Amino acid sequence: MTSDDNTPVLSGAIGEYREFDPPAALERHFLCVWSNTLRPDAGSLSAVVPDGCVDITWIDGDLVVAGPDVAVALSTLTPGSTVIGSRFRPGAASRWLGLPMSEIVGGRVGLSQFWGALAREIAQRIGDASSTAERMRAMQAALSRLAPDVKPPPADMGFAFNSLKTESAGPGMAVILDRLDVSPRTLRRRCQEAFGYGPKTLDRILRFQRFLNLARQSAEPRLVDLAFEAGYSDQAHLTREVRRLSGFSPATVLRQLGA
Repeated sequence: MTSDDNTPVLSGAIGEYREFDPPAALERHFLCVWSNTLRPDAGSLSAVVPDGCVDITWIDGDLVVAGPDVAVALSTLTPGSTVIGSRFRPGAASRWLGLPMSEIVGGRVGLSQFWGALAREIAQRIGDASSTAERMRAMQAALSRLAPDVKPPPADMGFAFNSLKTESAGPGMAVILDRLDVSPRTLRRRCQEAFGYGPKTLDRILRFQRFLNLARQSAEPRLVDLAFEAGYSDQAHLTREVRRLSGFSPATVLRQLGA
């Protein structure tokens, strides 16, 4: 898909996005490592939509923490360039960065603000690599050296995230509260620390992500069917939420994804 430079395009629709399993040393802390190579003819304005996750990204020579989003985040990228990243497991980011995620919601913060000179040294090693594959290996090697000194993420937040991620209908929140044996207030506090916001916001974001995944997988998607399968009450509910979280209409999302 090509785009005018001033027209935002979903980040996953402007290049070749690829995910890989993290190495063994990182698998308790990170969901995946990834790369996104923008097409030379792509527009420069990338729209990153909320996904409930936090990433360390390498962009144009700098390491940046992409904090948890509650709305679309627009960034200007160089056509033809490649962005690489490592995506934290639920609850892991606060232990690597040393603060609750509620403090960086919607933010793009230089990793050097957390790790100082070490972050700049790692960024330099990545930048010295001669290919995307080598840069990804350099990032993973640096994180692997740090991993033994970082506590793994709490299991309760992984359970909450995965329950809401896969729950398209039914009393998902009630099940989480029962299984974790916590009060709604405690769950909200724990989620704010791990994800940046409470469980209801996380639920909205992960329902939106279900819509995106279903749209990618459907040969001839119909919005009314996607709304039902993703767990929305009706198509109007889908439309409101997609606009709130992405800034696009559902039809525009389908078009950009090539569905």
